[in-house]
Amino acid sequence: MSADTSLTAADVELLRRPLHGFLTVAAGPVPAQPRPVWFELADDGTVQLFTGPDTLKVRRLRRDPRASLVVAAPVGEREHWVSVAGPVTVEPDGAHDLAARLAARYWDLTDPVRQQDLAGLLAEDQVRLVLHPETIGRFAY
Repeated sequence: MSADTSLTAADVELLRRPLHGFLTVAAGPVPAQPRPVWFELADDGTVQLFTGPDTLKVRRLRRDPRASLVVAAPVGEREHWVSVAGPVTVEPDGAHDLAARLAARYWDLTDPVRQQDLAGLLAEDQVRLVLHPETIGRFAY
């Protein structure tokens, strides 16, 4: 395992795949309780997610903005994971565009059921969470 502050090409490759990340926010219960999330690695190196503005994770992030996200290669592939940790900003704009991009990444949007699911997501209030990596950890075998 290694930890530093920059993503390698292999990190970026893993983070650009349609995998679930496991988000853990500070100020939560002990032990921490990560939640699976959709995410996008932005071109500026931040990691972006969307969620409702009144969710527990947003309330916790407003009190303590620290969080981490861990992404791992699926079973059947060689072991590889990447973690990013740092402060999170809660942004009022861009969440619906992000949700639409991520839905296209994670779902088959030619499926009418998934189209309805996306319409439901876009009808809800959303905020964009932006994780600004300060520490990056990784393991590859």
